[in-house]
Amino acid sequence: MNQSAKSYSPLQVALIGGAIATTAAVSVFGPAWTRCVRAALAFQDSPKAIVDQAWQVVNREYVDGKFNQQDWQATRQSLLSKDYTSREEAYTAIREALQKLGDPYTRFMDPKQYEALTNQTSGEVSGIGIRMELNEKTKRLTVVEAIENSPALKAGIKAGDEILAIDGKPTLKMKVDDASKLIRGKAGTPITLRLGRTGQNTFNLKLTRATIEVPTVRHTLKQEGNRRVGYIRLREFSAHAAEQMQRAIRDLNTKKADAYVLDLRGNPGGLLQASIEIARMWLDNGGIVKTVNRQGGSEETKANRTALTNRPLVVLVDGNSASASEILTGALKDNRRAVVVGGQTFGKALVQSVHELADGSGLAVTIAHYYTPKGTDINHKGIAPDIKVDLTEPQERQLASNPDLIGTRSDPQYARAIAVLSGGNFAQPPVNRPSSSLPLSDRANDLKF
Repeated sequence: MNQSAKSYSPLQVALIGGAIATTAAVSVFGPAWTRCVRAALAFQDSPKAIVDQAWQVVNREYVDGKFNQQDWQATRQSLLSKDYTSREEAYTAIREALQKLGDPYTRFMDPKQYEALTNQTSGEVSGIGIRMELNEKTKRLTVVEAIENSPALKAGIKAGDEILAIDGKPTLKMKVDDASKLIRGKAGTPITLRLGRTGQNTFNLKLTRATIEVPTVRHTLKQEGNRRVGYIRLREFSAHAAEQMQRAIRDLNTKKADAYVLDLRGNPGGLLQASIEIARMWLDNGGIVKTVNRQGGSEETKANRTALTNRPLVVLVDGNSASASEILTGALKDNRRAVVVGGQTFGKALVQSVHELADGSGLAVTIAHYYTPKGTDINHKGIAPDIKVDLTEPQERQLASNPDLIGTRSDPQYARAIAVLSGGNFAQPPVNRPSSSLPLSDRANDLKF
């Protein structure tokens, strides 16, 4: 997961420890010492302390030691010379300072934004476990799916059920996001939904919220001509993505899939370690990724003979396949393990470490640049597919308006993948390919894209 432990400078730690002894120390050090300690403690609890903590994290970890040619020490002096009447003022000052770095990925998050990020990358939510949409015809909130092992599924909620009220609050004209905020809540707390179901009278259903693992991997076995194709779609690299991918591949292996299509289209990335673990499920040998830090030191990671299948593989990508998606795609392409089909990928080759600050806000800091196994820098360029298939605007609209067509013959990029597999024009994994790569350190668990 991301780095999330609250960190304090040595001065702050000393002050926290010293606060306990303040009363006893007065007779020894006198009123001047007491005033000094009180002033320091006031600083620790002030918005200015958050500003300084954010500056310290960037000063310590940012990938560019020249800070985009900015005088970072002078930036600190400027930040600390101001008085902040609210946390919002401090947050604005931090964001303005970070803009000088010219790096959109080094960014400040207020407590709500930081919580949203950590929830996303954890791959878990606290709620009842449904996916819902605003039905275009009825204009009502409608259940698309009840997630596996969720309170909703166990209570019998079905796709197509209309959510008419949440804890007595009518949902007519309510946005999906607003409904989600009402449904989510602390695990163990109760919630009552008013549901409408075809052929039945409306009814109330009481549920208890729980912590639910969000599905980020979906898979199915398709009969395509004489081939049994395992289709896997990976939406993001969350903390549960690797274990879900492992289950998907093993299930499709059991069902005798003799080829695979791995769909990374629209996947914005996620945790570095998840991309490494998933790459190892497809690769027995070869490099996966190399990262280079601020000092120019590099770390490399490679496959470790733990591949779950050596069957032919096609990877689908597009312009929204980014960062961790590009690490996986680059590893499979450079090792000639897969044929890459689709559009040019996004082109983000930077690694961030995420920190929680003392007041619950957060900071994502770029700490490294990464390269594909062959040493290619894809930043601002992306990965070129082996077979370029760009969707037309009408095709994009059709798939967006009818997601059930994704991963079918009505999906031009998927159809091309099947043609590649059917024609035998696919890559095979290298046999006993030597590699000088060294394992990436466990610090990868703290990194995010």
